[in-house]
Amino acid sequence: MDSDNENITGNERLRGRGAQIHARNRFLKHEIVTEYIEGLDEPFLTNSKTEVFIENPRKLVNKMTSPDVGMMSSANPYQGCEHGCIYCYARNTHNYYGFSAGLDFERKIIVKPNAAVLLRKHFDNKNYKVGSITFSGNTDCYQPLERRYKITRSLLEVMLEYKNPTGIITKNSLILRDIDLLSELAKLNLVHVMVSITSLREEVRQMLEPRTATAKNRLKVIEELSKNNIPVGVMTAPIIPGLNGNEIPDIIKEVAERGGVTAGFTIVRLNGEIASIFKDWLDKTLPDAANKIWKQIKECHGGQVNDSRFGTRMSGEGKIAESIRQLFHMAKNKYMQGRSMPNYDFSLFERPVRAGGQMQLF
Repeated sequence: MDSDNENITGNERLRGRGAQIHARNRFLKHEIVTEYIEGLDEPFLTNSKTEVFIENPRKLVNKMTSPDVGMMSSANPYQGCEHGCIYCYARNTHNYYGFSAGLDFERKIIVKPNAAVLLRKHFDNKNYKVGSITFSGNTDCYQPLERRYKITRSLLEVMLEYKNPTGIITKNSLILRDIDLLSELAKLNLVHVMVSITSLREEVRQMLEPRTATAKNRLKVIEELSKNNIPVGVMTAPIIPGLNGNEIPDIIKEVAERGGVTAGFTIVRLNGEIASIFKDWLDKTLPDAANKIWKQIKECHGGQVNDSRFGTRMSGEGKIAESIRQLFHMAKNKYMQGRSMPNYDFSLFERPVRAGGQMQLF
């Protein structure tokens, strides 16, 4: 788990973007690819502006069935994410929209303006059974476009209106805009927040997650949420062996000092198109350490960089994964012993009375 940040170069890269290629979309018969560029007279890729696509889906909430994920349901107001995290598992879902998991994922963002309407419809269904709903189960609900569209804020308003428990996972300081709603939810034990921190080193953060908040600002988020009695923890995720594994104790210590009450971790896995996207990034960004990091990722997943097996896919296996696991538990026990997220209160859910004194019927 050595640190190799001195090898980060960033030469000839699209700045402000994580992916540097258009990965193949297995659902398309014909597409433009970035292979065999030797014969081009000028660069094939340009750092084009972000495009927004409006979608009005019929469903927002998805029930989580994976035993590896500690959430009941998830809801994602955006598909694709400008943050551009190179390792993001959600990249593969962009293929279903006819886009690339590479650059398209962070430049072609699908927005769901009817999300709050769908959430109310979900709660008004007479068959609805109360459970927690996590925002950002796929892409970050506080990514840059949220500043304009405010869809996540509208969803929090609905959660408070119905008094339904909610979880949030983010790496963007924009969450502090909604501290008023989060405070009201926290008073009722209806909210858990997890802030993702992959590295405390700014040069690593910029390469891994080019359009996210700095680690300094994420620690400030944790501090501000804690001051307002909003339960908050940290996801040290993903751990990339050979790059950021040795930072686990420092991250958990910094979070604990700012009031964080819990921590979690995952080891990077590169399923689907993410493998080629990440390998391209690794070779261009950390050329001297690329082979070592790639081999260590494989060692954590039985000789492969991808892993879909329940029970091992998130935490890995083997000696390297075990050392990471031990380091994490040692740090959590040292800095967060006796702390935990408060239990959700599922008893408060209620359907609000509409105009005229009538309950909303579905």
